[in-house]
Amino acid sequence: MPGRAARLLQLLERLRTRRQPVAGAVLAGELSVSLRTLYRDIATLREQGAQIERDPGVGYVLRPGFTLPPLMFSADELEALVLGARWVAGHTADSELARAAQAAMQRVSAVLPAGLRLAIETNSLFVPAHGRPPPPAPWLPVLRRAIRDEHALQIDYRDESGAATQRRIWPFAMAFFDEAHVIAAWCELRQDFRHFRADRVLALAASGHRYPDRRHALMRRWRAQQGIDPAGPDC
Repeated sequence: MPGRAARLLQLLERLRTRRQPVAGAVLAGELSVSLRTLYRDIATLREQGAQIERDPGVGYVLRPGFTLPPLMFSADELEALVLGARWVAGHTADSELARAAQAAMQRVSAVLPAGLRLAIETNSLFVPAHGRPPPPAPWLPVLRRAIRDEHALQIDYRDESGAATQRRIWPFAMAFFDEAHVIAAWCELRQDFRHFRADRVLALAASGHRYPDRRHALMRRWRAQQGIDPAGPDC
C-alpha cells in the first residue's frame, strides 16, 4: 500500500478525472483501502481546500478550481520540476522567465516537509549548458504576454535570405528547441500560419489589441494543417 501522501494524491487524481459522481466503494476498491480509510482521506482533502461534494446514494465529485498543494508532489514529480526549472533557467534568452523558474522552485521548496526540501536542495539532476548561454532577448516577455493575452504583435523580421520585412502576427505558441526558439503565429501579410525563428526577430512591439480569433481555435487549425493530433492539449 502506498504512503498516505501518495494515496491522497491518487484519490484526488481519480476524482479529478471523473465528470460524474463516483461511489465511495468504487474509490476504496481502486485504492485498495477500507471505506473508513477513504472517508478519512476525503476529510483530509476537504481540510486542505478540495471541494469534494457527496451526492447521497450516488457518490463523490470534485468541483473544479482546487490547486494541488506542493507538499503532495511525489519524489518523481519533484525531480521533474527541478529538472524543468533548471533547463528554463539555463537555456532561455528570456531572463524574466529564468528568474521566475528559480523563484517558483524556491517557493515550492519553502512549503515542503524537511525531507522533501532536502531532496530538492541536494538534487543531482543537472542540465549542462551547451556552449554559450543564449544572448538576452528583452522582447521575449512581451511575446509571452501577447500569447497569453491573445494580442497581435508588430515585428521586424529577417528571413532566411537576409531580407528584412515587417509583419503583423497573431502569436499563439512558442517552441523551445535546442538550436532555436520558434514562434508559431498567423501572419496577416501571408494570410496563413507561419513559423518565425526568435533569433531573426529584429524588433517586436505589442499592439495592445486582441486578435479576432481565440488562441485555442488557432491552435486547432494549425494542428490540422500540420497533421498533428487534434486531440492533444490546447496551449
